[in-house]
Amino acid sequence: MLASLFLIGSLFTTPQMSVQAASQTIVEDSAGGTARAANRMLGGIIGYARWPDGQRGAVRTMCLVGTPRLTDRMAPVVPGGPAVTVRRMTVDSVTSGADCDIVFLGRMPVADRQRLIGWVRGRPALTITDDDAACVYGAMFCLANRQAGLSFSVNLDAIGRGPLRIDPRVLKIGRDGEGAP
Repeated sequence: MLASLFLIGSLFTTPQMSVQAASQTIVEDSAGGTARAANRMLGGIIGYARWPDGQRGAVRTMCLVGTPRLTDRMAPVVPGGPAVTVRRMTVDSVTSGADCDIVFLGRMPVADRQRLIGWVRGRPALTITDDDAACVYGAMFCLANRQAGLSFSVNLDAIGRGPLRIDPRVLKIGRDGEGAP
């Protein structure tokens, strides 16, 4: 509890820190357990995002680009929040005007990642990856499968560059291991 409060407090007291890590969610040792934990965490993160259109219950589209490391079965559920439709897409299809509320970046060439992050800047799109544990390549949220379980980092610089608003209580997701906001 104290560590989580410290993380939340550091969001407000140390603006020079661009990445904050959240606590871990214990994951059962199986592919299905990792998929459930990843989808629960994704749903929780999405539940804390506020799009500028102000439509809290609107169906959101998650564009999946590249190959995810954690699970091939992306199906985030936001309890009491918007439904999420997942579409597999290419970098070209996203950057040519796809309607993506959420962009999930899996494994991909660095040039493609940079192009996607550049395209997203200034747009109301939430960016999440599982291919950048240190969270330094521009996604807003970075999932990582560590020895003790699933965790995520938050890139405050990336969040600050866009019109989305992220509730700082998002760090609670990692502490509680629940996807519910």
